[in-house]
Amino acid sequence: MIQLSEHFTYKKLLRFVIPSIVMMIFTSIYNIVDGFFVSNFAGKTALASINLILPIVMGLASFGFMIGTGGSAIVAKTFGEGKKEKANEYFSMLVYATIILGIILSIAGSLLVPHIAKALGAQGELLSNSILYARINFISLPAFMLQNVFQSFFVTAEKPKIGLCFILLSGFTNIILDIVLVAILGFGLTGAALATVCGEMLGGFAPLLYFARKNSSLLKLGKTKFYGRTLYYTCINGSSELMTNISSSIVNSLYNLQLMKFAGENGVAAYGFIMYVNFIFVAIYIGYSMGSAPIISYNYGARNKERIKSCIRTSLISTIMIMISGTVIFQLFPVQLLSLFNASDEMLSIGIPALKTISLSFVFE
Repeated sequence: MIQLSEHFTYKKLLRFVIPSIVMMIFTSIYNIVDGFFVSNFAGKTALASINLILPIVMGLASFGFMIGTGGSAIVAKTFGEGKKEKANEYFSMLVYATIILGIILSIAGSLLVPHIAKALGAQGELLSNSILYARINFISLPAFMLQNVFQSFFVTAEKPKIGLCFILLSGFTNIILDIVLVAILGFGLTGAALATVCGEMLGGFAPLLYFARKNSSLLKLGKTKFYGRTLYYTCINGSSELMTNISSSIVNSLYNLQLMKFAGENGVAAYGFIMYVNFIFVAIYIGYSMGSAPIISYNYGARNKERIKSCIRTSLISTIMIMISGTVIFQLFPVQLLSLFNASDEMLSIGIPALKTISLSFVFE
């Protein structure tokens, strides 16, 4: 088992962060799998409904990323200072805060989604489908936020492989239920949303049970108290992740608004295809940062500057390689990537040049 206190060579760092990268990819798979099955078995309008409202759902869920990335840095730093009991109190407080915030956002989202969908230009069947998909997804929003939080804390707990197992279990649950509910039973959009809810419930509450019981990791849920200062710095530390996701959701929503005006459902559906493919690539970046952040935080707490510099240098080399690889793949295989979602000729004509263009921005991610 690799520990945070070790010296990380290039090979060891990659071994440590790969579970986090795979975790993030499978987290993205929820909506990608929904899009795949809905596009192939429920039609263009149902797919456009998902793509129209998905940025709103993901924007609210990004508060989980904020608490996870910001909180894990503080907890790892506290471990590095040798304060194990205090680190567990911070961890417990942040998990409980996530549950409370998730419930509040779930209720607020369910109440506001009809107004948001209308503001984005949805009408008729597209409007009703968007509201239906969002409200079903909001049922599992607290669990999805917990899943995002635990992704970071499994790394801090020196158990990234266990975190990966939970994500794989929830991801495959979503895929199997999509096959059963959408492809076989024909439940369409409702089936896809229910499959996502079940997967997210498993991905959020199974780790909760793991940390609540006696385990071999550094972290365990237990009694705590409210640490306002710690919560504040968690939000500050994780604000970059939050704002990245919120701004992305806002931009995607604005794109959808303009596409509804000028290209209709075909435009929204085509843009959704691009976002699905883009999700996987961006997940690699986020997963890498989630996996490496606790290492830097731990060594910062232990005041080991040389190891921090070494980790940063190795990370820069790795991310440059990822940037170049992603751009090349998107430039060479846009048709194959978009065809996974049963894109029509009209959607391909919109999606191919857009996908090639957006891939050029990967070097600035």
